[in-house]
Parts: sequence; C-alpha cells; structure tokens
Amino acid sequence: MSSQNSGIAASQHSNGCMARTQEIELTARFSMQMAQLCMSPDYSDVTFIVEKQRIPAHRVILAARSEYFRALLYGGMQETRQDEITLHIPLTAFKSLLKYIYSGSMSLVHMKEEHLLDTLGLANQYGFADLEMAISDYLRQVLSLSNVCAILDAARLFALDGLTTVCYTFMDRNASEILQHDSFRNLSLDSLSSLLMRDSFFAREVEIFQAVYDWCRCNADNVENVDGVVEKVRFALMSLEELLTVVRPSGILDPERLLDAIAEKVSSKQLPYRGALWPEENVATHKFNSRTIHGEIRSALLDGDTVSYDMEKGYTRHSIGEKGDGSGIIVELGKLFIINHIKVLLWDRDTRSYSYYIEVSVNQRNWERIVDHTRYYCRSWQFLYFPAQAVRFIRLVGTHNTMNNVFHVVALEAMFTETTTPVVDGIQQPTYNVATVERSATVVEGVSRTRNVLLNGEVKNYDWDSGYTCHQIGTGVILIQLGQPYWIDSMRLLLWDCDNRSYSFYIEVSVDMKDWEVVVDKQSEQLQSWQHFSFLPKVVVYIRIVGTHNTANEMFHCVHFECPSQDPEFLSCERSISVPAIELSSAVVDEPEADQDSTPTD
Repeated sequence: MSSQNSGIAASQHSNGCMARTQEIELTARFSMQMAQLCMSPDYSDVTFIVEKQRIPAHRVILAARSEYFRALLYGGMQETRQDEITLHIPLTAFKSLLKYIYSGSMSLVHMKEEHLLDTLGLANQYGFADLEMAISDYLRQVLSLSNVCAILDAARLFALDGLTTVCYTFMDRNASEILQHDSFRNLSLDSLSSLLMRDSFFAREVEIFQAVYDWCRCNADNVENVDGVVEKVRFALMSLEELLTVVRPSGILDPERLLDAIAEKVSSKQLPYRGALWPEENVATHKFNSRTIHGEIRSALLDGDTVSYDMEKGYTRHSIGEKGDGSGIIVELGKLFIINHIKVLLWDRDTRSYSYYIEVSVNQRNWERIVDHTRYYCRSWQFLYFPAQAVRFIRLVGTHNTMNNVFHVVALEAMFTETTTPVVDGIQQPTYNVATVERSATVVEGVSRTRNVLLNGEVKNYDWDSGYTCHQIGTGVILIQLGQPYWIDSMRLLLWDCDNRSYSFYIEVSVDMKDWEVVVDKQSEQLQSWQHFSFLPKVVVYIRIVGTHNTANEMFHCVHFECPSQDPEFLSCERSISVPAIELSSAVVDEPEADQDSTPTD
C-alpha cells in the first residue's frame, strides 16, 4: 500500500473511531449502579420507619425524583430536620416504589394484586404520574372477575377516569357473573352505588337485588344506611312473582315501598330499563342474535350486504297504505340494547324517494316514535340520532314512495355512538357538510360531465371543460336533494372563476318541491368565486340554485356547493360567538389563480 493510501486509511479509521465515541450510552449500567444504593445504608442520610421496619434512603435522590419528597425533605417541614421519618403506608408497596425511584424500572407481572394496588396508591400519593399511568394501563390488561371490583375502587379513589371507564365496561358486559362473585361483596359503597345507577349494568333485576341484599348483610356493620343502596335497585323491572316471592320475604323493603314498585310497574309506560351497551358496534346483526320478525323477504335486511341489491333482490319490504297491515318492518334485537343511532339504507337504484317513521319498544306493547319523516322525501342512507335508551324492537313504517306503494329497505344498523348530531324538534342540526354523496345528497337537475361533481368536494381541479355543474340561464336550474331533512342555516358555493366573469343568482329551499322559500337573493349583484351565506335556520330537503346572469355568456356555472357552510372564518366565528341569523356579506375567499385563458363552453 502506498504512503498516500495508508494516510487515507488511517484518517478514515480515526474518523470512524471518533464517530463511534461521540455518543456514550451507559444508561443500563448507571441504572444498575444506582439501584445498588436502594435501601443501602451506604451514604444514607435519612431513615424511614414503615410497619416498624427501618429503611435507609438518600435525601437527594428522593428529592430529585419526586416533588413530594423534595417538599418533605427540603421544604422546611418538620420532617426536614428529622433523621428518622415514620410513614403509615404499606411496607411492600413502599419498597417497590423505592426500587422504582432508584432504578427507574418495576416488574408488574410478578407482583401480587394487593401489592400492585397499594403501589398504585403510593404512585398517586407521591406524584409519580408516569408510574401511575403505567400501572393503570397494566391493570386494564389483566382485568378479571376476581379483581375488577378492587381495581374499580382504586380507580375511583385515585380519580383514574380511563381505568374507571374500562372497569365499568368490563362489569357491564359481565354483569351476571360479577353479581355472583364473592368479590362483589367487598365493593365500596360509593362504587356499588355508581354501578347500580348505570343503565348499562345489564342483568336481570332480581339478580341485582339478590346481590345487593347479600352485600348489605356482609357490610351491615360498616354501612349506616343501607336504604341508600337498596333504593337504587329498580324494583319496577321485576315481575310480580319476583317481587312477592323474593323481595318481600327478604324484609329489606317495607310494604309501602313494595306497593309503590308494583304500582309503577303496572301503570308506567316509561320504566327505567337497563340494556347492554356496545359502543360503536352495530348490534342489529346475527352476531348479536338479532333478526327481522316482520316484513317481506326478511332475511335481506340484516345480512350486511349493502352492495349487491337490485330491482329483484337484496331488500326487505312492506306494502304502503290500505294494502299494508300497519306493522311495517320489525327488527328484534338479541336482547335489550342501549342505542342512540340508527342507519337505514333505503333502496336507491333510481331517483325515487320515501317517507317513513321509526318506532322503538322493549316489549311490542308500548312504542315510542323516535323518527318522523312522514312529511319529507328521503333517499338512500339515513343517519338518525335520538336520546340513548334501551331498545329491543325497532319498527320501520313507510308512508310514501314516489314511484309506487311499496316501502323498500336494503339494510338497517343500530348502535350506541359517542359521535352524535344535535336534534331539534326531531330534525338534525348538523355543523358538518351534509351536501355530499356520502350523506346521500344528489344533484337532481343540472348539466355536468360527471354526476354529482358539484358535491364531490373537489375545489381545485376544474377548467373550461370539466369540474363544474351548469344550466342555461332563463330555462334551467341546478337542483340538489339532501338525503334527509336537516336544519340548515348557511351555505357556501364556488362559482367558476378561471377568468374574470361574474354571476348573478338566487337560491331557494323546500321540503316537498312544492313550497319554495328564497334564502339567498343576489340577482342585483355580480359575484365571483367563493360565496358564503347565512340565514335563519330552516328545515331543508331540496336546494334550487338559479343563475340569472353571466357577464360572459348565457350559462351559469357552479363548481362546488355545501351546506351548512364550511367556510373557515364562519366556523371560527360560530365557535366563538353566536352568529346573527341574518344574511352575511358574501365575502370572496382567495383561491390559487387558475389558467386565465380557459373558458367553459355552453
């Protein structure tokens, strides 16, 4: 090798060594060496006395790792001047915490459940938030019938909302087994009371009563007033036989309250039912033993197929009017479920629309109407929200079909969801854009190269030849049908703006295509590009945009339409203050400049 090459190699070797030694990672060794000081008398300057056992420690290490110990040992408190400090805490848990403080690690797998919960308590007391969260996450994974009651008590005591919710969900879904488990008798009064108040703690009420009765007997010495627990049992949900043969002999309920429960059961139409809760999961499926019990071609409704349907198959139906028996289509859920959201797919292979209503019941005797769209034309997917309640039966009754006298439903879904839309007088009041194909809106009239291009959300890729919907001024309109009625108080549209032309127009709304109301009138103005409008809230199904002037030719061109408006400035204003229910000035929103030479043709 030449001297020059040798020099280069030596230089590269030197640079490589420098690169390897620039970062030194000895964290594991440091942690191990620090852990050797844990509970060691070497260099110790404070001793804790826990359960009569003396435990040496080091002030500076504890203070560096915990604000609690920093205040205790250096904050001028009485303990600051003491060499020995007595703590009234569990010994095993304290030793585990010290090991964590000195080493930064803790093995949870081999810890006994009692010690684990004690350690969780110390982490909470001494402000070790990361450790508290780690133990909480671990407990979520190991929940079982034998430990969930103790974990719930700990979670509520330390205000661990996430862990509390997980415990509640586990107990909801295993209610009958929890009630029969020995650990249920050890549940704290507060936790028991909160559990009994949950509509989703779903089991036979007589089973709940028997478990509460056993709890009261086991905790009679510790609970001054068991009536506060007993009154949370929903006696009206029991059968008369259960009230007379199980509750009455127990003696825990005085005769007058027993008679009140019987009277409520007999006379009330709205009992406080419990139901199973499966958030964000469709319970109207065979998985949950749900079935269609009334209607023609029943098997199609809950089969989950929302694609392969046509004129001949893939839907459940019933006759409308005199030929129908009034029962409509009835779905029986596998058991009582708490739901607040139903989705229905109306047959939509052509332009027809339907009117209908939906009722729910727990027993098919008392029905509650939760949706009434008998005065409106609806199409395709229906997104329906209502107050959460326990439901066993769902009844859909069609009242009108714009094509014939048959009501066709392709699919039905029922669930509980945290993501809801406000409902005012039975009609939804959305803040998101409902003029989309995904929300079942469609363009009924208007000329475009691609169907529903007006509603596809594309506001960039348009030119003289495509990307817009238009109509002949003086003879045509652009007509949009929403999927269902909504309260609408704003709109936004994008006028074709690839050159400097301006447009005049007006916008009308209707619920039935018969009575129209003008909500935007810009016939005397010349407008360009983005336009936003607000007005008094109105129930809307149809929107008719009518162009009256174009400074370039005799066509009216619209690239995009949405309602309610998603204009960023409008939404920001909506969040901060109440927007006056009057038409706002039609501000132009700057958009990237397009090709100034392109012009849409007729």
